[in-house]
Amino acid sequence: MIRCLVGRRYEIVFDLKRAIDAIVLVDPRVGGLVTFGPEDIKACKERWPQALCLHRVNECDARKGTDVMDELLARANKLADFTVFVSDWLRQYHLARWFDASLPHAVIANGADPAVFHPIGAEHFGPGQPFRLVTHHWSDNWMKGFDVYREVDDLVAGGKLPGTELWVIGRWPKEIRWKAARTHGAVQGPELGGLLRRCHAYLTASRWEPGPMHPIEGAQCGLPVIYHEDGGGTVELARRYGVPFRDDVRGAILEARDRYEELRSSVLREAPSGDQMCVDYGRVLNRILAERPWGVR
Repeated sequence: MIRCLVGRRYEIVFDLKRAIDAIVLVDPRVGGLVTFGPEDIKACKERWPQALCLHRVNECDARKGTDVMDELLARANKLADFTVFVSDWLRQYHLARWFDASLPHAVIANGADPAVFHPIGAEHFGPGQPFRLVTHHWSDNWMKGFDVYREVDDLVAGGKLPGTELWVIGRWPKEIRWKAARTHGAVQGPELGGLLRRCHAYLTASRWEPGPMHPIEGAQCGLPVIYHEDGGGTVELARRYGVPFRDDVRGAILEARDRYEELRSSVLREAPSGDQMCVDYGRVLNRILAERPWGVR
């Protein structure tokens, strides 16, 4: 995103210490990489009234069974001049709770860095090869789908998915003792992209995801997606090149294996695009800045 906006002659800063044209609010919780929050933005807008706020909404309480996130987002959104939801599922979710559909907003799907997550050099499933499934998560929360991943591990170990491998990258609940899965610690960037490209299909059982990056990264590496029907924003992207499941993950895996060539062709043609995401945000920023009343500087 930064590279794209700099290429459009925007100047990017990471604090609110001087006059700002546009502020992008990505998380109302200050900490880590988030260096300013709603109170800071409010003070900035009071000092420099020309500053516009674009609020990117990428969270909800349903995702991890919490009860504070929706309210935080609703309060923070009062500062927004324009709101971006990362999926239509998330837009509908918040419309039912606090968001006013008459306010300026758009849906812009997430995309991953195409310099890292791309299909060039990816493994191609063929005769004599094991069908490699992969999933990766930073979080060890059970709602990321670990009940299903453990079930698949049992199926592989028990011989009910012959010729199939499960790769698990990242973190997982400490209660899980994998029987057959190949595991790898949490990685990111080129190392992660390289691991994903060694596999043939992406498995996600994560529930009620706003705009999940893990299947997006897999899809951009050329992997068809096997996904849970309660995946939230996952369903919007994966239904074009994947196989859904609810109670029969084994059946979905076998279907994805049988339809591999068709699904791979679809994902290569229709995978999410980090480039498109940047273009879409650039258009929104151009629009809201151009619509600002003349003379307001």
